[in-house]
Amino acid sequence: MFNNIYKDKTVLLTGHTGFKGSWLALWLHQLGAKVIGYSKDYPSEPTHFQLLNLEITSIIGDIRDRKHLQEVFNTYQPDIIFHLAAQALVRYSYNEPVETFETNVMGTINMYECALQTKSVKAFVNITSDKAYENKERLTGYKETDPMGGHDPYSASKGCAELVTSSYRNSFFQHTDKLLASARAGNVIGGGDWALDRLVPDIFKATSKLETVTIRNIHATRPWQHVLEPLSGYLLLGQLLLEGNKKVADGWNFGPDEDDTREVSNVIQHIKKHWEEVNFEVIPDKQNLHEANLLKLDCAKAAAQIQWKPVWHFEETIAYTTNWYKDYYSNPNLNIQERSLVDLNKYMADAKAKGLHWSLK
Repeated sequence: MFNNIYKDKTVLLTGHTGFKGSWLALWLHQLGAKVIGYSKDYPSEPTHFQLLNLEITSIIGDIRDRKHLQEVFNTYQPDIIFHLAAQALVRYSYNEPVETFETNVMGTINMYECALQTKSVKAFVNITSDKAYENKERLTGYKETDPMGGHDPYSASKGCAELVTSSYRNSFFQHTDKLLASARAGNVIGGGDWALDRLVPDIFKATSKLETVTIRNIHATRPWQHVLEPLSGYLLLGQLLLEGNKKVADGWNFGPDEDDTREVSNVIQHIKKHWEEVNFEVIPDKQNLHEANLLKLDCAKAAAQIQWKPVWHFEETIAYTTNWYKDYYSNPNLNIQERSLVDLNKYMADAKAKGLHWSLK
């Protein structure tokens, strides 16, 4: 899988304690990588990463601290970096805009500076967001050539991070043997997310306590995808970069098929098929903070140039996500690593059954 490229490689994974980071740490561990995790803290209680109990190196640190970062680079000499660490919440960014920009922009710059100073580094995959695009609420998906932007501080910070990435790639990385790519994904869901102000975690937290969940915008439309979908794209990018493929040192979208861009109402409807006790009420946000109503990604570039496409569709994504949480809340003795591996192994098996090339090598 992934041409066995990650076996015995030293991988620096920032944001490993977060939702996406924890699943990527699990997958990399399964692929035989030596994973060095670097995160500011544990973002929630509980956290998927802690429940996984992985045997990896876990370092608590702030990407705004370049001195500490460089010490980590010098100590572990990573072959590749997956940079996921970020202030990742839109609504939080309104309250803490300075922290958001410092973390998502200057933190990314610090990572690039450290990578450029570290001889061992051959590849760097920077993860931003679909919200990095200047969102015009249009019906068609955003392509990698569309302009970056962002209304709220979080979205703007991710747009800035993409501009920084382009600048560092053209100004510095292209003059080295190191390759740099960036990736943007849609709204990821899956087992093990307990972050604040996220629709799916809020639904399951409330339902587990037989409470009614409050929905702010029932008609908001997002590109919903299982967390493993973009991770397969990140890992594929990493493989190609490590193999020296300069053509992939660029920006990439990894989102669901167009039919899987759905309204919040549709998400709730499908979750209730698997967990009937879900109850909700719609209460608009009194603060009236701006949030995008419609956002879609065009992933034709990834499909055409690196032969990446989704494995699971919307209904499967909802089913696997809901059943993970149902198992978690119904069994206090559940082995989370084993339970999460059930979904990961099923995803990889389905990818092989569909003949996706990254799963066959």
